[in-house]
Amino acid sequence: MTVSVRDARSSQSDRLWIGSIYREYLDDLASLSTGIFPVLGEVGHREPDQVARAIETTEATFGIAQILVTCAGIGQLKAFLDTDLDTWNDTLAINLTGTFLCAQAAARRMVATGWGRIVTIGSINSERAITGRNAYAASKGGVAMLTKVMAIELAAHGITANALAPGPIDTPMAQKMHTRATREAYLAHLPIKRYGTPEEVAAAAAFLASDEAAYITGHVLAVDGGFMAAGVLFDPGAA
Repeated sequence: MTVSVRDARSSQSDRLWIGSIYREYLDDLASLSTGIFPVLGEVGHREPDQVARAIETTEATFGIAQILVTCAGIGQLKAFLDTDLDTWNDTLAINLTGTFLCAQAAARRMVATGWGRIVTIGSINSERAITGRNAYAASKGGVAMLTKVMAIELAAHGITANALAPGPIDTPMAQKMHTRATREAYLAHLPIKRYGTPEEVAAAAAFLASDEAAYITGHVLAVDGGFMAAGVLFDPGAA
């Protein structure tokens, strides 16, 4: 998804900081453009200072970051009764605490310029319960409410904060986790009968980061093929 966010922004900005724990991934991205600044590090609670150091390093190279998109996330399919504490803690550490740490560090610098855009990546799981997603859903529900609190507190500083709530998206994580049965279950509840693409999520992120979205803050935008709107789907003309 990170590459796609860069592609969507390419006509508006030529400098992009990307943080990841995967060195090979960062090296591949850095080879695509001289405007990409890769930073190796973790966003979870185990190394909270890494986020601040990464932003300081980026600031020294590019200046203050005015747009932040938080993309880091993990998820597992585990029944509630089978979810162990390590899975729960790791999921919240990356998905929720990581979002908090990145957004807070970036917002403190945006305040100095009087302008900023924060786009968090939530999920339809923040509002819809899905089997086997208890830790993931809890973390993404937290992201949605954190984003709304940021929106009302940062508005006076010229900073907007919005969240995306993607539905099923054909990311590498989904391709690994979603079995044929999982895909059939999702498609049965999708008015648009397909998974979304990372590029479609990136386009929504680019919009929320643009001047055209200046009057939008505290909003959770579903990019979900109609999943959140759907109830029972059937052909009324069928026998």
